[in-house]
Amino acid sequence: MENNIYIYIAVMAAVTFLIRALPLTLIRQEIKNPFIKSFLYYVPYVTLSAMTVPAIFSATRNPWSAAAGFIMALILAFFRKSLLTVAAGACAAVYIVELFL
Repeated sequence: MENNIYIYIAVMAAVTFLIRALPLTLIRQEIKNPFIKSFLYYVPYVTLSAMTVPAIFSATRNPWSAAAGFIMALILAFFRKSLLTVAAGACAAVYIVELFL
């Protein structure tokens, strides 16, 4: 089979469209099952975490500096600091650990 980039793009567009359009067309009534409602509520958070956490630990040269930045971000977020404060604190922690390693 010949490698045609336009076929690949068309298939990707169709799959993306179907993933987004099928739930809208197939599920018309309100979802009343509490398990399914809670599952769908947490899907965006789990997906974001599954994509972000591995990227954090491969973002620096040393995994220890990445872990320090991650822990600092968790601590600052736990104390409900602003997003800018959390990001700056994590960057500072990574920078300090990278200086010593």
